[in-house]
Formats: sequence, C-alpha cells, structure tokens
Amino acid sequence: MLRWPSLLPLLLSLPLAAQQQPSEPLTRLTIYNKDFAVARTTVPLDLHPGVNEVLTTNVTSHLEPDSVVLRDPTGRNPIAIVEQNYDAGVVNQQWLLTKYEGKTIDFQTYGMQVIETTTGEHRTLPATTVPGRIIRAGNNPLIEVNGHLQFQLPGLPIFPATTNSLLLKPTLCWQIEANQAAHFPAELDYITHGMNWQATYNVIMPETGNTTGPELADVLGWVTINNNSGTDFPQASIQLIAGNVAKLVQEPRRAYDFVNANAAPAVLSSAGRVVTEAPIDDFHLYDLHRTVSLKDNETKQLEFLEASGVSTQRTYEFDNNTPLYSGVYPNDRRDFTRSDKTTIAIREEIKNTTANHLGIPLPAGRLRLYRRDAAGLLQFVGEGLVPHTPAEQPLKIASGDAFDLTGSQSQTDFHIDNAARIMTEDFAIHLTNQKPQPVTIHVIEHLSRTQNWEITTKSSGFTKRDSAPSTSPSSCPPRARPT
Repeated sequence: MLRWPSLLPLLLSLPLAAQQQPSEPLTRLTIYNKDFAVARTTVPLDLHPGVNEVLTTNVTSHLEPDSVVLRDPTGRNPIAIVEQNYDAGVVNQQWLLTKYEGKTIDFQTYGMQVIETTTGEHRTLPATTVPGRIIRAGNNPLIEVNGHLQFQLPGLPIFPATTNSLLLKPTLCWQIEANQAAHFPAELDYITHGMNWQATYNVIMPETGNTTGPELADVLGWVTINNNSGTDFPQASIQLIAGNVAKLVQEPRRAYDFVNANAAPAVLSSAGRVVTEAPIDDFHLYDLHRTVSLKDNETKQLEFLEASGVSTQRTYEFDNNTPLYSGVYPNDRRDFTRSDKTTIAIREEIKNTTANHLGIPLPAGRLRLYRRDAAGLLQFVGEGLVPHTPAEQPLKIASGDAFDLTGSQSQTDFHIDNAARIMTEDFAIHLTNQKPQPVTIHVIEHLSRTQNWEITTKSSGFTKRDSAPSTSPSSCPPRARPT
C-alpha cells in the first residue's frame, strides 16, 4: 500500500529545517540618561574538567571590564574565573601602528608620481613602497627610513595580513576552571558607556490663542536613544531609567577610540504599543515592551506618550530688577538696583495630573510648543527644558518674550535718613499692552538691598516670597524701607 499523503509532508519539511539559522542572542538593555547602560545577554558554556578558555564578541567597545558579572542564573553551577581579558577591538591605523612599534613595515608613497622625460613628455609612475621601522607611534610618530629618523609617516602604512591579536570586534575572554563537565547558558551582565537617551515633548496648541484662560492641547512624548557603544544589537529589549543616578566619571578613552557622530537617524513609531512605568529604588523605570534592532552610531526614536485635551495655562511675567552689587559694592547708592529690561516673558504651565489626562512621572527633556495657524499648519512658537517631573506636579517652561507687551521700571525718589539709619525709595513700573484683548502680567521684584525691608505704599497687592537677597552686600544699614 502506498502512503503518499503521509510522506509528502515529511519530504517538504526537510528543506525548511535545513534552512533554519541560529537566531542572534537577545540583549536586554537598561539605558540611563547619563551616557551609560547596563547590558544583559547569555554566553553558552561547554565546560570540561580543568581550565577552559571561553570568549564572546557580544559586548561593546566601551565596556567597563571591572563591572562584568558572569554567572549561572539557576545557581546550580558556580563559575570559577581564573582570569579575564578584554580587548575593545577598535582596529584602525593608530591601533596597528602601536602594535608594530619597534618593527619594520612597508609604507606606500602618497599618490602617483608625474615626471617629465628628456623629450618633454609627462609620464605617470606608479606609487612605490619604502621600508620603515616604527620607533614610536602616537600623535607625533617617529619613523626610521634609510638610516634617518623623521617625525611623520613616509607614506601610507601597509600592514601584514597575518597580524597577531587582530580582533575586529570587542572581545571578552575568560579562563574558567571547572571540577566537572557542564553545559549551560551563563548570564553575562556589564556596564557600558556610549549609550544615552532623552525625552522630547511636542505640545500642539489650538489655532486661536487664549491669553486669559486655559487652552486644550495635544501632547506627544518621544524617547530618543543614541547608540555610540561601538557594537550592533540585532535584537535588543530596551528599558529606560529616569533620575539622577550617581555614576563616577569614566577614565579617559584611549587615543584610538573613536565615535562616528555623522550617522543618519532611524525613526520608529510605537503605535499600538504601551510603554509602562514603574518606580525602582528612588528612580523610575520605563519599559518599551518591544524588541528592536539597534545599530552602532544609530539614533532611534519611539513614541511613549500621547494625550489629547490637555489643559495648558499661559501667563506673562515681568522680572525686571537686576541687583548691581557684588561682595564689596555698598548698598546705599541710589543706583544699587536698576533695570533697563523691557521684555515680558511668556510662561506656559501644564498640570501633570490624572484629571488633565497625564498624571505620570515625566522624564526630563525638551518641550516644544506648536500652534496651528489660520491655514491649519503647525508653526513653532517656542521651547524649553523641563526637569524630571513627578506626578501631580506642574510642567513650567519659558517659551519666549511677548511681542506686543512691554514693561519698564523707574526710580522716582531716593532718600537716606542717617540718624534713623533708614533708606526710603519709590519706584514706578509701567506696563503696556498692544494686544486686542486684556492680559494679566505678573511683576517680580527683588528687594536686594538688605533682608530688613518694608513696603509702606503700594498701588496693588503683592505676595512676599522671600526676604533674603541672593548675595549679602558688605554695607547694610539695620533697616531699609523701599516703597
């Protein structure tokens, strides 16, 4: 009896199984916004009794060697590392010149040589090579050529193809001692520099600006990830840490380490995916919940926040008083405080609350404001930096200076009563508004002559925020009474 139906699926499955290739190992990255990251991947270990040499190239060029942790995640197989070696694998001309210090290599003369023959013809001769011994590499090389020393390369260095220790990728190598044979995937964790991320917020305002009340805007949040670690990550699971995590400054990089900063950005959208946030220690962890390909010298952008109907409030502020004193400047001069400033600052405030369709910890970054014009086109109308902002706290930025609003301050009177040791001064503040609608301008005054002051006459109410000047002047009467 023939059984073709059962044989056919078997025959068709053989080529498919033969074409399967081992997938790239997954690397889990936790990226901090201080130019470093924690990387986690796996290294297959096939140990036999005695000392085993194990290496992996699935690491970066800016790895901190003393941060490496290699362990069995199950805890069943202790790993006894006798020795660990790390080579960043940054192969370039300077690196090879250093490798060949004290040795002789060939140098190809630059370009082609053009000579004039006795008949007046011009002939082009091929470039030639000359041997040279590398006495010293570095930024100021010293080369011996034909028994003479010179302080520049005699041509393009040509290195032998059989260069020892030529590693094209960063490599970690271990000497591991095992008491018995074991085969298991080990977990590799390390800290690397060359990776960073930052948040960017785009706030889209409606067409008609409301300068007296709240406006409803759309808020989009993006994270921008930069990989300058010297390594590609074909499969990377990415988490982000926001907060000021203490990290010691890395030692200076070697002269032949380099970063290509001219790579074109790659933009990804995370539509339909949810970015989650959770506290960790005294910081906040954001999980992108996706696996991406992150190449070296690549920039990726992923959307992590989208909110509509977010209420924003615009205010105007005239902060006009500039203290002129220094540590030795007497504060009893008439012009101790003076301002020629006339601009009115624009300030936008967004409440980061659940009721305002936000209410999550927002990482620090750049906030850009856009407004639609009469034709519906988005126009850029200002930007500012926002700090790490906890939930239920407002976002505040200064987005520029108002065109149709101005202010000025003038001192109208100044008097010193030496017997009573009291100074009295009067100020007038003038505000102008050329807008078609009224606006409210908040005026900030810095009473910087002394800590002891009293306002005796006023034309409008005020709130006393602080009594202390930013710098204590050298000559302070016991009481001053600005009015």
